[in-house]
Amino acid sequence: MLPQCMMGLKLLLLLASLLGVLDVSLAAAGGHLGGSMPGSPYNISRKDRGLQRVILTASYSFNNKSNDAFLFKSSKIHRAQRQIVKGIRYNVDFEISRTVCRKRDHNNNLSNCNFQPEGRLHQVSETFQCHLEVWVIPWKNETKTLVFVCT
Repeated sequence: MLPQCMMGLKLLLLLASLLGVLDVSLAAAGGHLGGSMPGSPYNISRKDRGLQRVILTASYSFNNKSNDAFLFKSSKIHRAQRQIVKGIRYNVDFEISRTVCRKRDHNNNLSNCNFQPEGRLHQVSETFQCHLEVWVIPWKNETKTLVFVCT
């Protein structure tokens, strides 16, 4: 009976070891098991595809509400978090800056718009600090902007 007990103990130790490796791997990959509670916000990569879509949508919204002759796009992301709560909630602090693309040209692809160079049109109000909170509910194909403030 002792050999069966030893085999069970070895199996238990192996499982515990594997779970520890899994937990470390998830944390290194940006998972939220590395110490935070399920449902709490966690930092994500600035290159996250969902984050990029949310920021691009916010840029289009900013441009639609702005009276500026030029289009704006995201220039820097200071903080990006995701929270899984009946969908995906993004909390983002970023900068949005003036580009060389004019609104009247109806350019719909901001990736083709470079930022304003130093010079006559380079002004203090060229860059805004923005805070964005968006809730994406994929199964309903819904996106709700909860907060979008730029100063």
